[in-house]
Amino acid sequence: MSIQELEQKIDDLIEVCDSLEKKHAVLEADKDSWREERKRLLEKNEMAKNKVEAMIMRLKSLDQD
Repeated sequence: MSIQELEQKIDDLIEVCDSLEKKHAVLEADKDSWREERKRLLEKNEMAKNKVEAMIMRLKSLDQD
């Protein structure tokens, strides 16, 4: 194997490495985005649960009157 072939293989590996680093960065950003969305959805879910529980309590109090 010649030095030029080795240099080409090294250049190819560098390109693959750069590509993988970019993909990794995109995946990390996506993960952060999904994590934030999950957090927002959990908060919305909790608020909806609290509203439903409050409605149930009001209905029960109306039923008792």
